[in-house]
Amino acid sequence: MRIVVVGGVAAGMSAASRARRQNPAAEVVVFERGDWISYGACGLPYVIGGEVQERRTQGNHVPESTLQDVPDDEFGVLVARTPDQMRGQGVSVRLNHEVLGVDARAATLSVLDRSSGRTVQEPYDRLLLATGVAPVRPDWLPDTLQGVHVLRDIPDAQGIEATLRGGAKRAAIVGGGYIGLEMAEALKRRGLSVVMLEAGPEPAGRMLDPVNRRLVREELERQGIDLRTGVTLEGLSAKDGRVTGVQTSAGRVRADLVLVAVGVRPKVELAQAAGVRLGHTGAVRVNASQQTSVAGIYAAGDNCESLHRVSRRRVHIPLGLTANRMGRVAGVNMAGGEARFPGIVGTGIFRVFDLSVARTGLTQQEADSYGLKAVSADVKSSDHAGYYADARPIWVRLTAEQGSGRLLGAQILGHGDAVKRIDVIAALLHSRASVHDLEDMDLAYAPPFSSVWDVLLVAAGKVKKVMREG
Repeated sequence: MRIVVVGGVAAGMSAASRARRQNPAAEVVVFERGDWISYGACGLPYVIGGEVQERRTQGNHVPESTLQDVPDDEFGVLVARTPDQMRGQGVSVRLNHEVLGVDARAATLSVLDRSSGRTVQEPYDRLLLATGVAPVRPDWLPDTLQGVHVLRDIPDAQGIEATLRGGAKRAAIVGGGYIGLEMAEALKRRGLSVVMLEAGPEPAGRMLDPVNRRLVREELERQGIDLRTGVTLEGLSAKDGRVTGVQTSAGRVRADLVLVAVGVRPKVELAQAAGVRLGHTGAVRVNASQQTSVAGIYAAGDNCESLHRVSRRRVHIPLGLTANRMGRVAGVNMAGGEARFPGIVGTGIFRVFDLSVARTGLTQQEADSYGLKAVSADVKSSDHAGYYADARPIWVRLTAEQGSGRLLGAQILGHGDAVKRIDVIAALLHSRASVHDLEDMDLAYAPPFSSVWDVLLVAAGKVKKVMREG
């Protein structure tokens, strides 16, 4: 059996490893168009901001490969497995090999060796498309202009680093989602003045309900970020091939570094060429075994839809754990085993300077848009006993279904690891638990960690009160 994987990052390498383990007799080949495989793209803002290097010099343990095939670059610390390591496991990794087309009838791929310029046909018995996502590029964004960047992979990050080392002083970030928010902190840490331009009324618009978006805004402004909302972008200004500013509906913003972070789109061109069915989100539609609509072709990772276990709808929420888990499932099934992807509940977490933000399930706005009869309650408390040193505020919004009390989602904002309480709600969502189940839970208590009535229990009681009154 010849198993071919297109894409060598999270889903692709997880699938390759698991397929080889499932069927040691199988030939497993990975084609990666770039120079890097199996790295933590989520860590890119923290390398750019200098935090990873700081923690290493402070003696904190950061896993790092010492093999010779890791490029000599500060981003190498993010590499989990190198090509040599994968080859040692019996997986053939071919870097700088771009798959140009798929012939599903002949079960072959057209592959360009970007080093030699030679194109060859490669056969497969099972094929995995793990092509990920690409940053959305607005029509006004030029293909080549020094100082203008997106951030999705290590080469993107290397380009940003080159601009920073070239003396950039003023940054304009277009978009207030995950990448924009994390990079605002990273660039501020590097000494730049930062303007964030957001078309919506608040940052984090797709992640939080309005009551919590304002907390994100307040933290950005407290940290000196010039946040401008309700602004549309019209173009860039440049001189001698280098960006000098951003033209907006509210005027011009001077900048010698522009980061465009307005979203991502699933890379589905190969899937479409193979006749694979796409879902309503524009991502590849797969079943629980990660099989596509075309026999012998699987898909996994950020280019795929997932089943949302709360809304029971198919969604496109590209996140790291989802990609890795999908890859494992695909690898087992391609190699002859049986595994199923259980779906997601939309759990995410990020940091904005000193504010940590987490969410899972549905927001109130999302529940309303799906026609669910939902209620929410907001609680502000302290992340541990108020009389204990360094108690800090924590905000919880809990959302449940009116009548049944079924938990629909939660948002938690606070400081440090306190917001990891979100995992309690995520676990309950997977089992379709109710707010009554949450209120009855035996949660850990000690003054350095929580109040005797943890904020989640308080929130559960408040939601029940709102339900009774409603």
